[in-house]
Amino acid sequence: MERAGWHMAEALRVFTRIFGRAPSGCWPSEGAISGPALKVIEQHGLQWIATSSNVLRGCLGDTAPPAPELNAWAAPGNALQLYFRHDELSDLIGFSYSKWHGDDAVRHFVGELERVARECEGRPGAMALVALDGENAWEHFPFNGYYFLQGLYAALAAHPQLELTTLSACAARAPARPVLPRVQAGSWVHGTLATWIGDRDKNAGWDLLVAAKHATDEVFASPALSGDARHAIERQLALCESSDWFWWFGDYNPFEAVRDFDRLFRHQLGSLYRLLGREPPESLAHALSVGRGAPEGGGAMRRAQ
Repeated sequence: MERAGWHMAEALRVFTRIFGRAPSGCWPSEGAISGPALKVIEQHGLQWIATSSNVLRGCLGDTAPPAPELNAWAAPGNALQLYFRHDELSDLIGFSYSKWHGDDAVRHFVGELERVARECEGRPGAMALVALDGENAWEHFPFNGYYFLQGLYAALAAHPQLELTTLSACAARAPARPVLPRVQAGSWVHGTLATWIGDRDKNAGWDLLVAAKHATDEVFASPALSGDARHAIERQLALCESSDWFWWFGDYNPFEAVRDFDRLFRHQLGSLYRLLGREPPESLAHALSVGRGAPEGGGAMRRAQ
């Protein structure tokens, strides 16, 4: 978990530099969690995390109460508060409303929130978390979602029953939280990690990354390595550890996207080896994956797999 700790510390450093304060919680990359990952997050001082109700269903199994994502939960073995997004509400914004007139979408969404509120009467601390990719939905909306968002926030701010709030505010005032029976590793994509590992091409990418990490460890063991050189290597290794490389490997993805990510991944690994003072392995000269899926723009957004 050393590298996970490095990424957490670097994320906290960048956040604090930009916003002038440390964060109190986070949405892990792709909402992906596991028991060890939660421990790393807690060790870095965060109080809450958010992920998907797909993950929550895996954690609860057959013991799930009605609409369990409408409550905060506690993670077994640590003090983190866990919040799970309402997938239906979130996906309406992420994948459906871009095809609607903005006013109709606002009315429908507020109506859906009112329905959820009625179902939660007498349920202390109930909340509905709406979370979606920050960069992907809006390019599909007219005017990048400006009119929809303007109408939505105006309607919610003026609503007599619905309250806009943040997860930090929820964490500060929520009642006692039930404890999950277990933490199942998974992400918001189908509640698993299969988008990043398991496929032949994805596994081949991981093999290349692991080999590069072993080479890095060998160089880091040298007492002659300068601090500046170590910093440059750590930064380059971090680029090679991005989750999106492995997202795109696999023949079910579009040809152009797989080609570009494949080339860039092998280029970044080659740059890492050169920083290590080593010749990149011959395997980096060969493509990992060839996409044969439908082209992007055919109605499916990047995260709709």
